[in-house]
Amino acid sequence: MMNKRSILKVVAVSAAAAFAFGALTACSSGGGSTPDKKVTLTFWQNSTTGPGVEFWKTTVANFEKANKNITINMQSIQNEDLDGKLQTALNSGSAPDIFLQRGGGKMAAMVKAGQLMDLTGLITAKTKAAVGAGAFAADQYNGKSYAMPVDVLPEGIYYSKDMFKAAGISDTPTTMNELNSDIAKLKASGVAAVAVGAKDAWPAAHWYYNFALRECSESVLNEAAKTLKFTDGCWLKAGKDVDTFNKSQPFNDGFLTTAAQQGAGSSAGLVANHKAAMELMGAWDPGVVASLTPDQKPLPDLGWFPFPSVSGGKGDPAAMMGGVDGYSCSAQAPKAACAAFMNYIVTTPVQEAYYKAFDAPPVNTAAQSVVTEDILKSVLAAYKKAPYVSQYLDTNYGQNVGNALNSGVVNILAGKGTPADVLTDVSSAAAKG
Repeated sequence: MMNKRSILKVVAVSAAAAFAFGALTACSSGGGSTPDKKVTLTFWQNSTTGPGVEFWKTTVANFEKANKNITINMQSIQNEDLDGKLQTALNSGSAPDIFLQRGGGKMAAMVKAGQLMDLTGLITAKTKAAVGAGAFAADQYNGKSYAMPVDVLPEGIYYSKDMFKAAGISDTPTTMNELNSDIAKLKASGVAAVAVGAKDAWPAAHWYYNFALRECSESVLNEAAKTLKFTDGCWLKAGKDVDTFNKSQPFNDGFLTTAAQQGAGSSAGLVANHKAAMELMGAWDPGVVASLTPDQKPLPDLGWFPFPSVSGGKGDPAAMMGGVDGYSCSAQAPKAACAAFMNYIVTTPVQEAYYKAFDAPPVNTAAQSVVTEDILKSVLAAYKKAPYVSQYLDTNYGQNVGNALNSGVVNILAGKGTPADVLTDVSSAAAKG
């Protein structure tokens, strides 16, 4: 669990921090200087197509121009495949030097296994001023930094304004009763109300996460992160909420075999092509949707609203689910070279380019000023008002518990499991460590 202010609070960047894109020099890198001898780094990231992968290609090329002794071999890995491949590589001692970091319990497990480089003393003063101590807190363990944050990713429901209007819906829902009513109207208009990529498990499980956020108090969520015990009744209520919601048939046909982000038939693709009206997803969604529209441009009528309140829930109705993407260095990576790249990716020009490529709010304060889309402004406004923000549960509670939770929710949706089964499976996974 991360307090909202510990994620988003940042310090204003001075004019001296406004580097030209690609102009980070050896003397401005972390660790004091870049290597005297030639070094090659391996780099895994999860953008495989469109502006995202082009951003990373350009960023790597510009960094290499400014740091002649460093070569970066980048590998693009599909998001849904990354965690498994990374865990295998870490366990076998063949991890990439730099890789995407989810944070939470997953990161903590890597730290405990001695698999991550401690970046605390390698973060430059300019980087600290650009990002601020609060944003770093999301990627810290026991007060030490093990990843460089690059964006903030609060979650909510993305929707088609045109499809809402065609179904006679004038306002976005604020309660589950209102959402259920809107779903009925959308279905009556002949469209799929909610898209979900249950084939990939985690998108379906995000419905459970958000129901738990509404049913459970902040203290219960925090305690579960420490103990991995799910005995409070709110966890079962969240599962029952998922089961009840699923029985109203809100999702697209074939949702159990629908992917999340790959192709026009994915859940994001259904929204992008006006085949479904809504999708519950993090703040990366506008960029994914844009890559799947017919012209590969942002969907003009895409809107956003927070997850609705649940009657009788003990969670604050304004609380949000969210995360912070970051990048880690493996424990055995070349220290100076890795530190130089970590500091480079949060410079103002790079962060502005990151936002333009991914349509995701950057962590750099100066770069946040270029966020112009109303949809992301509304996301950030709700984020700033949230009393607390929970990390995605499969990240917060670690890979074993997360995998059990995700698959258990899919079993509920498939009619192969019950809310009680989810808690049994999660408790068993927690006991295995």
